[in-house]
Amino acid sequence: MSKLKLAGLTSALAMLAGMASANDAVTLQLKWVTQAQFAGYYVALENGYYADEGLDVTIRPGGPDIAPVQVLMGGGADVMVDWMPSALAAREQGAPVVNIAQPFVRSGMMLTCLAESGITSPADFPGRTLGVWFFGNEYPFLSWMAHLGIPTDGGPNGVTVLRQGFNVDPLLQHQADCISTMTYNEYWQVIEAGITPEQLVTFKYEDQGVATLEDGLYVLESNLQDPAFVDRMARFVRASMRGWHWAEEHQEEAAMIVLDHDETGAQTEEHQIRMMSEVALLTQGSTGALDEAAYQRTVDTLLGGGSDPVITHAPEGAFSHVVTDAAMN
Repeated sequence: MSKLKLAGLTSALAMLAGMASANDAVTLQLKWVTQAQFAGYYVALENGYYADEGLDVTIRPGGPDIAPVQVLMGGGADVMVDWMPSALAAREQGAPVVNIAQPFVRSGMMLTCLAESGITSPADFPGRTLGVWFFGNEYPFLSWMAHLGIPTDGGPNGVTVLRQGFNVDPLLQHQADCISTMTYNEYWQVIEAGITPEQLVTFKYEDQGVATLEDGLYVLESNLQDPAFVDRMARFVRASMRGWHWAEEHQEEAAMIVLDHDETGAQTEEHQIRMMSEVALLTQGSTGALDEAAYQRTVDTLLGGGSDPVITHAPEGAFSHVVTDAAMN
């Protein structure tokens, strides 16, 4: 090969390498470990939707020792997945996080009780022990109890709150009458442990009128002043919603993609396929844009906490449509 041709080839390869590295980097911090709860993002990564938008996306799994808000505040991520109650509580406490998109339009949270406990309605909660997740996940529960007028400090007229780990052991071991579960995850762990649906009583937050928004996308408020950042997030949200829509229509394939990205090997095929089918019910119909009526219901629920509300005043600037408006145009 002549030196001229070699030089031309080298130049072409260098140009291609430059183009390959020109994609804008985005780091997403998940709220929890790799599972079908986040399938849309893994699908967008695997199917090349992010690359189509000129993005190089890194997805960081969460876990019990990872606080997404702290990761975001510390510069470890550009965008995070969080539930709105914990995000709004964090914002009131000084973390300037803003909702830029809302892929989940329905809540999957519920309390699951053993039927043998005799609990048939929330009126039966006083005097009982209820398992509750903390680390920001307790806010919907505390707000619900406040709406019911039930103290959470024990006693015959209140409930005893058991700080529940991220498992279903308190119910299986009869340490609690009810535990926190998600429609797409822990409820099915109880079933897989050998308890039948007929042996359970469930209370969905949606049915109780105290559902709050879950799994939204949040960024730091100051970053929204940068047009380049907004453009990058618009492309990210557009590709992510494309991933979510594909996952809804190809649930088994989406679950397999999630499993391929589970480095722990802790997830099972059956559980992830079932999870994906349940998660699809929560994202179905979403465009990614935040419904302001649903936002207001969440705020009202959190403010209605009696003497100890989750948030003490209506938030200002806690959401922005600038990203989804750009993503849809």
